[in-house]
Amino acid sequence: MRGTFHGVEDLGLLDRINALLDTEDASTVNTSMRLPVALRDAAALAVDQLKVAVSTTTLTATALRSAVETAVMQAALDAHYVQHPAARPTLAEVAVALAAQDGSPLATRPDLLEQAAAELLERHPDADADDVLLWAEAQQAAVRRTA
Repeated sequence: MRGTFHGVEDLGLLDRINALLDTEDASTVNTSMRLPVALRDAAALAVDQLKVAVSTTTLTATALRSAVETAVMQAALDAHYVQHPAARPTLAEVAVALAAQDGSPLATRPDLLEQAAAELLERHPDADADDVLLWAEAQQAAVRRTA
């Protein structure tokens, strides 16, 4: 889940959500969810054939929990950056971290990634770290072709 969660002024909200997620209450509630038929069928096949969960209900609950946890983490991070804007990593820093995580040789070339991030942001202000890596790789390939 990408995006920012602006307006989380009551950080207690995040605590309340986390407390609910940490509750070990085994009680359940019936809900009525309308799912696209193809999604329901894909989930049933994944449960039956790939054994991704014991049931489609468990798969759905696990996915919902994961989405809520991700939203809470992103909201907490966004709130942190509002309070401490200097803590926000630059696009180049995120690209270097992503390159290291992916095992890309570009991880050892922060200079190239900084240049790629700067060039890319001029043309595409919404670029992300994946875009920077792709741009840097394309630039390197172009240099190799002309050499």
